[in-house]
Amino acid sequence: MADSVRAPGAVGGAGRNPFGTIQDMLIPLGVITIVMMIVIPLPTVLLDTLMAFNLILSLLVLLIVLYTRKAVDFNLFPTVLLVVTVFGLALNVSSTRLILTQGARFDGRMIRAFSSFVVGSGGAEGLVVGFIIFIVIIAVQAVVITKGATRVSEVAARFQLDGMPQKQMSIEAEFNSGSITEEEAQARKRELELELSFYGSMDGASKFISGNVKVGIFITVVNVLGGVIIGTVMHGEPVSQAISNYISFSVGDGLLSQLPALLISTAMGIVVTRAAAPGNLGEQVAVQFSRDAKVYWVAAGVLVLFALLPGFPWYVLIPMAALVGFYAFHIGRVKQRKAGFDQMMAKSQDKGKPRDEGEMSPVVPLDALSLELGYGLIPLVDKDKGAELLERLQGVRRQSGLELGLVIPKIRIIDNIMLEPSEYCFKIKGVDVGRGKIRIGYYLCIKTGPVTEEIPGEETLDPAFGLPSIWVGEDRRDEAERAGYTVVDPPTIIATHLTEIIKRHAQDILGRQETQAILETLRKEYPVVVEEAQTAANLGGIQKVLQGLLRERISIRNSVSILEAVADYAPVSRDPEFLTEKARQALSMQICQQYADEKHVLRVLMLDPALEQMFIDTQVATSSGRISALDSQSRSLWLRALSRSVNLMQERGWSAVICCSEAARVLVKSSTEREIPHLAVLSVAEIAQGVILESVGQIKLENQAAA
Repeated sequence: MADSVRAPGAVGGAGRNPFGTIQDMLIPLGVITIVMMIVIPLPTVLLDTLMAFNLILSLLVLLIVLYTRKAVDFNLFPTVLLVVTVFGLALNVSSTRLILTQGARFDGRMIRAFSSFVVGSGGAEGLVVGFIIFIVIIAVQAVVITKGATRVSEVAARFQLDGMPQKQMSIEAEFNSGSITEEEAQARKRELELELSFYGSMDGASKFISGNVKVGIFITVVNVLGGVIIGTVMHGEPVSQAISNYISFSVGDGLLSQLPALLISTAMGIVVTRAAAPGNLGEQVAVQFSRDAKVYWVAAGVLVLFALLPGFPWYVLIPMAALVGFYAFHIGRVKQRKAGFDQMMAKSQDKGKPRDEGEMSPVVPLDALSLELGYGLIPLVDKDKGAELLERLQGVRRQSGLELGLVIPKIRIIDNIMLEPSEYCFKIKGVDVGRGKIRIGYYLCIKTGPVTEEIPGEETLDPAFGLPSIWVGEDRRDEAERAGYTVVDPPTIIATHLTEIIKRHAQDILGRQETQAILETLRKEYPVVVEEAQTAANLGGIQKVLQGLLRERISIRNSVSILEAVADYAPVSRDPEFLTEKARQALSMQICQQYADEKHVLRVLMLDPALEQMFIDTQVATSSGRISALDSQSRSLWLRALSRSVNLMQERGWSAVICCSEAARVLVKSSTEREIPHLAVLSVAEIAQGVILESVGQIKLENQAAA
């Protein structure tokens, strides 16, 4: 029983009309009929009917255009314009056939009406007047309306095409910043593509009208010459009678065919000239012609002045001046009422609000993370050209979230004319944190190690790590890879730079609001842990612990263990540095695995006990924590010895890790943050069980080593 019921439109369903719906068949039959009209003779009654239909169809198109709110809402207009133009030409051909074959016996009522009523007089005078009217309509349509609309269509299509990358980038930037949803972004992109397609079609469709005007002139001339020849030679009519008949019919036919074409060309001009104005034309006129009463007062005064001059029709100008003045008075009254109503509403709102809503907010928020591009790099985010950079940035955000445990905010992408065309810039809360230059169409070859062959190219530095690099073209890419270079394309360069910036500045991205969001998410699964941690330490203290971990590139994804450590040790001390050290110890296995090899062997550099004691003895407490205060000579010796040891470890392919006591760890790290920011400093208490600690050397100062 259920199988007998089908949803409407189901393909192959029982009872489905095999020829499709009426709408599906009506348009193809209509187009085929229009084409067949060119070769099949029509009776005069059917010709009159179709000519009346052509006239009312053109009028309907014009009215639809006038009441359409946006030009792209009537995106079928270019196709309608083509069909109506072909329809009018087919009627021209049919009427020409009947006029030339029937001559004086032609009884087409529509053409006869236009050849007599519209002209307004008979005889030779009527023929001349009708022919002049026909020429004037042709000239107005060809020189003024069609030519102007064609030019506007060309410019609109060109500007739409040139501005599409910037509009797409603006949509992507709003989506990345969270201002719009993905569905809204997709809808706006489809609307943008539809708008571009519409103006591109209008650019070509405007040529139909100009061609129709030229063909109209040609058909009228052929009708006159052919009719006179047929009437005098074949029908034996006097020349004057043949001229009178055929010129009258030709002018009537020309006027009847050009009037719908004039309506269509007017509609085309309206469509392409009011693209930027919202609402239908009536609403636009009502709003834009009633903004200021002063212009109407001035116009009324000018009309009165003309009326006082001798020879001017005062009986026309004075009433017109009165009407204009009345309208100016009406606009002024409306403006006064609106101003009074707005003032009353503002006062009523002020009673319940502490400040004026119309004032600018005292807080202008900054983007948490933004990417500014020079105009030369806009193709990297252009959807028509792949927009590979957008996908790379989304991947970086996801990967950083997995590695650091920090949800990176959406990246706002904007174009900045202050940058060089090939330059980009990353900003965190409005502060420049990294920039670089990209050569579109080239590849960056980075010397990450020894190369077998030096490849010629433009020398530069890798923007992410500052490594020596060169720019090469597509033709040398394979050669550079074989030589041992690390070859990357422009989107990869920016994505890699972003990854490094996130690792360096993750603590700056994590604010109190982000910390609160983390706690609220954890509260759903671990309410006891979150409640106890927040009771033991406030939100700011938890934020500082998380920031301290991120500062040394330790993932905070295991937030539960971090909060448990805070809850355990906050009753002892709320010092953020102390709590951070305890949180590190709670994450000892995670930290050790970050630097150990696959056999769980952790190779470290140890500190000479005397050097370690020197750090502890020279420590200074500051508002941001403890720091080492070595004298300049000792600091220089320390950094020199440290650099040598770190270089030796890196040459062997090992991570640069120092192991020292818990009391000295923070001091050692603070003394190396500027010179060797990637250096890892672990305390003995952070070495997890199961990790094999292997000392590969001991760092001593030169004077201590000499002693």
